[in-house]
Amino acid sequence: MPGPLVDSTRAPVAFGRRAVPQLFGDLLRPEADTRLRALGSLCDLIHHDQDRVYQTVRGGFLQQLNVLLEDEDSSVRTKTCELLHLLTSHNISRQALLSSSLLPPLSQLLDDSSPSCRRSVLRVLDRLALLPAGAEALLPLVPKLMLKLREEEEEEEEEVLLLSTITSCSRLDALPALASDGVSLLGRKLSHRSPNIRREAAAALMNLSVCEDGRRRVCEEELLPVLVDLLQDQDLEVQTNAAGVIMYTVIITAGKQRCLDLNVIPVLLDLVTRDKKEEEEERKRRRKALVLYSLRALTALAEVPVGRVLLLEQLPLLVRRSEAEEDQDVRRAAETTVRVVTWTP
Repeated sequence: MPGPLVDSTRAPVAFGRRAVPQLFGDLLRPEADTRLRALGSLCDLIHHDQDRVYQTVRGGFLQQLNVLLEDEDSSVRTKTCELLHLLTSHNISRQALLSSSLLPPLSQLLDDSSPSCRRSVLRVLDRLALLPAGAEALLPLVPKLMLKLREEEEEEEEEVLLLSTITSCSRLDALPALASDGVSLLGRKLSHRSPNIRREAAAALMNLSVCEDGRRRVCEEELLPVLVDLLQDQDLEVQTNAAGVIMYTVIITAGKQRCLDLNVIPVLLDLVTRDKKEEEEERKRRRKALVLYSLRALTALAEVPVGRVLLLEQLPLLVRRSEAEEDQDVRRAAETTVRVVTWTP
């Protein structure tokens, strides 16, 4: 009779609450295979049982991973990062990681020779950056992230993760990315063949455009023609993020003038007044930000005489949009646009 199947990639696991201490003990063993099997079993435990997460953090085991991030075996480094990624799906682990000494060795692995390891590191950093405290802790890393983004050989997933992390950090403070030539670099990603990269690049650029310096650089780098084209992208989120950049850029005079030269008003009006009767509720919800950004951009363009004249010709469309809208946020934005368009001294 054949014996039970044994998974050679997993270590034997002790019963109950003894499992986590036993496996972390195995991580101290000198054999790389033993460490790998222990990491594999820890990943399984933490993936399936949230109590193991609390036990790992509260038992002080997290700090033991420090030495594994510098392990000579790339498979061990990669698996350690995978374990950290699983742990950071829980808030208690994210907080513990941010207060630990793991961030410096983790950030060093951005230059690891193993693509799998680099991807795993980026997944951890991206998840950490979703927390305001995480984004703040990662702000000093932004110049390095921008440098990595400049490397043409990055795989798509790595680029997307880099851009996503930069977006989260720049939402908190745009200056590090701006100081790293961020507008120019992100602008080159706006025309990428991958909609995922276009979407993340436009999202990051929107956060940089919150600053006066960012808006000015968007104009100087001649990115507005590309952004106006992206308003008609097949990907809704690409459209939305491009509209967000335009919304911020038309706050300044140079942005207004350039967008008027590009005849952006008909494009924005189409996005705002497009018939949505047959759209699913989920898509309507997802389109809300696009409509709001477009309305706010139109409001800013109505502040200059040429823009107001063009919008007065389309006033009935805007009035109907404001009167028929059920969503209160969109209705208020449409009413503000109408009020600015019809303003007289």
